Amino acid sequence: MLKTRVITAVFLTIGFLMVLFLASKMVWTCFTLAATLVGVWEWAKLIKLNKHYVPIYVASALAMGLLWIFTIDTPLALYHDGIVFSLLSLSALFWIAFSPLWLITRKKINQKILMAFLGLVLLMSTWLALNGLQSISPWLLLGVLAIVWLADIAAYFAGKRFGRHKLAPEISPGKTWEGVAGAILAVTIYGLVLSYYMHYSRWIIVGLWLTVILSVMGDLFESLLKRQAGVKDSSHLLPGHGGVLDRIDGLIPTLPFVLFYIYYPLFSSLQLHAR
Repeated sequence: MLKTRVITAVFLTIGFLMVLFLASKMVWTCFTLAATLVGVWEWAKLIKLNKHYVPIYVASALAMGLLWIFTIDTPLALYHDGIVFSLLSLSALFWIAFSPLWLITRKKINQKILMAFLGLVLLMSTWLALNGLQSISPWLLLGVLAIVWLADIAAYFAGKRFGRHKLAPEISPGKTWEGVAGAILAVTIYGLVLSYYMHYSRWIIVGLWLTVILSVMGDLFESLLKRQAGVKDSSHLLPGHGGVLDRIDGLIPTLPFVLFYIYYPLFSSLQLHAR
């Protein structure tokens, strides 16, 4: 299983980096939208949306994405900032205020419309974050992704080697507090390296810790959805890794939050000038 995971991860990483650094802006946008639509389809399966509504649900996400793409260079682009900020705000609000309570109570929400709306908000804000961060700098996006990937790898091996105390046994029995500690240690070292070579403030380490916490929450939340749906993986598209949601669960909270952190002062400044 580990060998399959590694082989799949290598091919995915190479392909992803090629698109990130070599492809045009439009190719990157369409590539990430396609991956997001697969995630939307998997979300529909996890919440057990009626099979007759799944194509409509995915088509709705596609329509949102295409509307965004084809209005970038039109007068409607004036509304893009407000839409982005609204989606990022809703995503941040969910992960900070509602997700912790949801994970503690492990309550199953049976309202399909509410869960479908939540899926669109979380996944489309992730798509916007992938494009927003890439527009600022591909290296910035890669740096944020590296934090989540590093934390995930460190948590896996630290949990395997030292794991004794379960983090959330009712949700994901394989995750341990020792794994989380390993992730925190790994990103702390990563932050110290950035501080030394890139001359960043060491306060960046606190931000990295927050990123790890959000990543873990995203992982646990997707695990909760899978447990409530009675499935092991969100799909079987990626050998050894499950589905798209299984690969991006830690990114769904972190990427929009990072862009929100960057975007908030810019949006506030635009609003002040507009007045």
